Amino acid sequence: MSEPADPSAYVRERHNDGKRDIRRPAAPAPLPVAVYDNHAHLEIADGDEPLSLDQQLARAAAVGVAGVVQAGGDIDSSRWSAWAAASHPRVLAAVAIHPNEAPAYEAAGQLDAAIAVIDELAAQPRVRAIGETGLDFFRTEQEGFAAQFRSFEAHIELAKTHGIAMQIHDRDAHDAVLETLERVGAPERTVFHCFSGDAAMATRCAERGYYLSFAGNVTFSNAQNLRDALKVTPRDRILVETDAPFLTPTPHRGRPNAPYLVPVTVRFLAVQLEIELDELCAQLAANTLEVYGSFAD
Repeated sequence: MSEPADPSAYVRERHNDGKRDIRRPAAPAPLPVAVYDNHAHLEIADGDEPLSLDQQLARAAAVGVAGVVQAGGDIDSSRWSAWAAASHPRVLAAVAIHPNEAPAYEAAGQLDAAIAVIDELAAQPRVRAIGETGLDFFRTEQEGFAAQFRSFEAHIELAKTHGIAMQIHDRDAHDAVLETLERVGAPERTVFHCFSGDAAMATRCAERGYYLSFAGNVTFSNAQNLRDALKVTPRDRILVETDAPFLTPTPHRGRPNAPYLVPVTVRFLAVQLEIELDELCAQLAANTLEVYGSFAD
């Protein structure tokens, strides 16, 4: 796992099965107060017009998205994330081994070495979170659960050791994630990336002081559970993200997502919460800076 000479050269391409509309949506109207995209994967090229990191950030800034937390999920994407944050003042990084990657690293006898690389990256000043880590009982078979738990617990300890936030991936594993956090001890700033629970779970998270980050799927017609969860979440615990290039908000569902589309989700959240748009934007920005610190540092 020696470090490549140029982490910036890493790129992934999102699979296109020919059934999805890959045209980029038009830019929405700018927000009245700048916010941040709390979770994106900008190393993934997507759409009929793949965008460079500089282009992504410029388009975002033009509509009032002042910065992006770029998240890793394996060694290569975590190294890219750390490079992006070190090279661009509007990017902060999260680094981790994704729960669906942990069993493969374990099977190869490389999970400990991979976690050690994450530990090294987490020491960089613009790496502000461990993520995305957690549990996924949807895509990983039961024989991989032990590796997921071991990886998740190790990542929790890394976040606490480095004094940085943690971004959790939780899919079909709500109770197990919450139990693990209780048993091991959650980091001071714990974020449920792309929150996928219901109002009852949101209440449990709020009682523990966790942050809930809502992505474009909160706008989907079949996601009433997310809208219910949003309404019971304290406003100082709400974050917004894209999870780009995935989870593009309605009315652009299925098309390539990017940080410049954050305003679509923010406006939807404001309507759901019955709050003035500028007030919500200011709250979201303050919450982001509380979790990750200043983008200017």
